[in-house]
Amino acid sequence: MEEKSKTIETYRRHEKDTGSADVQVAILTKKILSLTEHLKINKKDFSSRRGLLMMVSKRRRLLDYINRVDHKRYVSLTQALKLRR
Repeated sequence: MEEKSKTIETYRRHEKDTGSADVQVAILTKKILSLTEHLKINKKDFSSRRGLLMMVSKRRRLLDYINRVDHKRYVSLTQALKLRR
């Protein structure tokens, strides 16, 4: 919970922001990284694999939305989260 609060504080756009697309992408990225580590150990956990794929697609849709609305914000967010190389 504390880690999630830090993530929200880091990526929020204004003082009371807890659910903007930027924050959602950052939280999903943290969850995806955690679940990826879990799946490296538990290779047969197919229900978690399905959840991971759903999270990745949701993050992709949110990133596409941010790119449509404000390209500079998209570039800065992907660099901050190290999503594009």
